[in-house]
Amino acid sequence: MRKQSLQSGPDQPCPCGLSATYAACCGRWHHGPEHLQAPDAQTLMRSRYSAYVLDEIDYLMQTWHPDTRPSRLEPNEPGTRWLGLEVRRHVHPDADHAIVEFVARVRIHGRASRIHETSRFVREDGRWMYVDAEG
Repeated sequence: MRKQSLQSGPDQPCPCGLSATYAACCGRWHHGPEHLQAPDAQTLMRSRYSAYVLDEIDYLMQTWHPDTRPSRLEPNEPGTRWLGLEVRRHVHPDADHAIVEFVARVRIHGRASRIHETSRFVREDGRWMYVDAEG
């Protein structure tokens, strides 16, 4: 898989914007003993953002609920640069459901845009998964 080398090293700042290295933040959910074990929906959402930045397609598919998961995802287009993430709201209506509202900024071939989404998450068998979104 093609990675954005600027942000993919384990000692680099995590793409999700928290003040931690990639290895100490989202990298641990992407690979290794804590793979797929994000402790809450907001952490999963942040790790999914980082996965989009780094073209971690397998992780994105594995964290997408099977009832709504697409059959495939494409990697970033060449010329794509993810610019940042802002989590605006994180709500837990109950122990196994959550909503995360966020804004992600991206530039594709020099043209900037924002993705503003309110995403739904569910926890099944102890594991958080992305279900769907309003955007």
